[in-house]
Amino acid sequence: MLLDHCLQVPGRHRVIFLDGPGELLRRFSEAGVTAVPCAGLKSLYTELRRHPGLLNAHNFRAQLFSWLCARRLAMPLVWTQHGFTPRSLKQQFYTWLALRMGRSRTVTRVACVSRGVAELHLSAGVCAGKLRVIPNGLPPRASLPRAVTTPLVGYVGRLSHEKGPDQFLDALLPVLVRRPEAQAVLIGDGPLEDSLAARIQAAGLGRRIHLAGYQTDIAAWLARLSVLVISSRTEGTPMVLLEAMAAGTPVAAFAVGGIPDVVENGEHALLAPPGQSALLGDCVLRLLEDKSLADRLARAARLRQASEYALPQLAVRWQELYRQAQEERAC
Repeated sequence: MLLDHCLQVPGRHRVIFLDGPGELLRRFSEAGVTAVPCAGLKSLYTELRRHPGLLNAHNFRAQLFSWLCARRLAMPLVWTQHGFTPRSLKQQFYTWLALRMGRSRTVTRVACVSRGVAELHLSAGVCAGKLRVIPNGLPPRASLPRAVTTPLVGYVGRLSHEKGPDQFLDALLPVLVRRPEAQAVLIGDGPLEDSLAARIQAAGLGRRIHLAGYQTDIAAWLARLSVLVISSRTEGTPMVLLEAMAAGTPVAAFAVGGIPDVVENGEHALLAPPGQSALLGDCVLRLLEDKSLADRLARAARLRQASEYALPQLAVRWQELYRQAQEERAC
């Protein structure tokens, strides 16, 4: 997502990675985007003092360090907020601190990927004038032809609590009973992998529910899926939703975070109330059993992604946000 942003939004981008893996830095460099490794706060401060400019920070650690540096160096600072997952006391403290820092004059603008994230900032006292809602978007790319042979229901994401892979299984187990020819796949890795594998084996479904692990060619998987399921407990604007829309893959999802901003229930996807796994399973069954419905939703979703969630259009909004932040900080 960040690489696409750098390639689509005009400007000279330098991406600073705090303890970023070498493979990721190489990927940016090979695409022509300057990628700089930093080991910590002192290293970041030295880099910013040497190369001043507008700073856009993602994720809590980078935002905390950038706040300290921008305050000292009088740099314009933009935060991109993708959402919060405050399920532990530590994460709840991080959320509280991020929202409190967002109220300060040091943070010039806060770009929120969904209305829900913006509303959370408003409720925490961040002034409306510094908030902008700019959802995630995709660059233009050719989609692969659909290659669905047998019914295959998929989950794509980190195997962690906030992404809800356990809720995916809750929804899918009754579906697989009703549709004995259907199979399912979970694409991704994470801390819940072992417990999910144990649950699948205990249900006797090891041949029908596959743990595919981390994959790089998501487009090829989306082309094979009959339905993509998004079973998250919290979300911003999930990139996999946009990728599925662009690929023409029907979607069943919980109506959490920015998902209802992007797709309307019955128009572009089928949505279930958050946490209602039985209802999410019913959505999956409808899409498997009613091909005309699945095709209609997928066509409408593809058109919506191309018209409203394409990065070239969103780049114009980013340019304006950056311009405002620089001018305001210069005053």
